[in-house]
Amino acid sequence: MSALNATVVRVEAIGFVEAMRPHAEDDYWGGEEACITLTEGFTPDALKGLADFSHAEILFYFHEVDDAKIISGARHPRNNNAWPEVGIFAQRGKNRPNRIGSTICRIFRVEGVKVFVAELDAINGTPVLDIKPVMREFLPRQELQQPAWSHQIMSEYWKRK
Repeated sequence: MSALNATVVRVEAIGFVEAMRPHAEDDYWGGEEACITLTEGFTPDALKGLADFSHAEILFYFHEVDDAKIISGARHPRNNNAWPEVGIFAQRGKNRPNRIGSTICRIFRVEGVKVFVAELDAINGTPVLDIKPVMREFLPRQELQQPAWSHQIMSEYWKRK
């Protein structure tokens, strides 16, 4: 099989998000608190040592995105014509081909098979695909560069409601 052919990958949720928000919104995720509960089959051992880290990267599945709304090409972020049309892989929109989201959030505490976090931009019932501790050595080693429109789109994202 050539590298250009699609490969089917089977992934199962390792947990689910318990959060106040029932539906996705574009902004005001600041201060949001959530709990990730691991699925049956996992024991507290799976989270052993995670509380020693200040942050975790949560990979999750945008489960409410309708197949008909998936974008595989370019669009204006948030359908705002004031921002340039860019490819789906040059933005972080939820309507992406594999519907995978990723957020680095602060860990409050770990209790049994539950991880309590702050500022996870996932809604109640979101399937969690993976939890990874954030290590400084995995963060960018050079200065970040991003276009002006991306700062504009994020200006209200982490503000409190």
